[in-house]
Amino acid sequence: MKSINIQNNTISLAEQVAIELEKLIQKNEFKKGDKLPNEFELAEILNVGRGTIREAIKILSSKNVVEIKRGKGTFVVEQTGILKDPLGLRFLQTDKLKLAHDLLEVRMMIEPEIAALAAVNGSSEDIIRLKEVESKIEKQIKNNESHEENDRTFHSIIASMSNNIVVPNLIPIIHTAVSIFIEVTENSLHQETINTHREIINALENKNSTDAKKWMIKHLEYNKIILDNLLKKNLLTD
Repeated sequence: MKSINIQNNTISLAEQVAIELEKLIQKNEFKKGDKLPNEFELAEILNVGRGTIREAIKILSSKNVVEIKRGKGTFVVEQTGILKDPLGLRFLQTDKLKLAHDLLEVRMMIEPEIAALAAVNGSSEDIIRLKEVESKIEKQIKNNESHEENDRTFHSIIASMSNNIVVPNLIPIIHTAVSIFIEVTENSLHQETINTHREIINALENKNSTDAKKWMIKHLEYNKIILDNLLKKNLLTD
């Protein structure tokens, strides 16, 4: 990589450096998961001081482009620019039960179609990964342990199987929906989760988009029943 001379009086030098680093990442000079050169090396590459590099790294970290791991260095994140809660859903001034319900409505709009695409575009390797994750979920449910992280992974894999470059950007919304649902329902669904997950996997493995969509709808409908019952109880006690 050649030294880059940065000159722009309209924004700070650190912001300019952050932009240049982001361009290098976009050009795959630094790939997802890569460790960035240290401050001294980056300062030479970009022809600026180490203090400016530190500020630029902070800017990129706030944008979820890089991740600072103490004692290890700075790394390009796997899903660059995608925040865990990009819509600030957890900070909405509303009842969490209502939020869980409305997020589920959004999931029902998009996830069945994502599953249908995944059935067409997914690979055998994807199916192997799904089965491994589902096996962990079943074990956690049977041991009465939290399966939240693996549940999010399950739906993330299906999203990536869609082979649609926009769909992965929706994953944080799905993740938030899964987390809040589990929180407000105190992890009420057990065998229903196992059964519908298995059927979704079977449909994806058989490349049956109709069944994949049908079973994803069924999976989400079980969630809706739980939430509707909780909402009714809340109305009765108000």
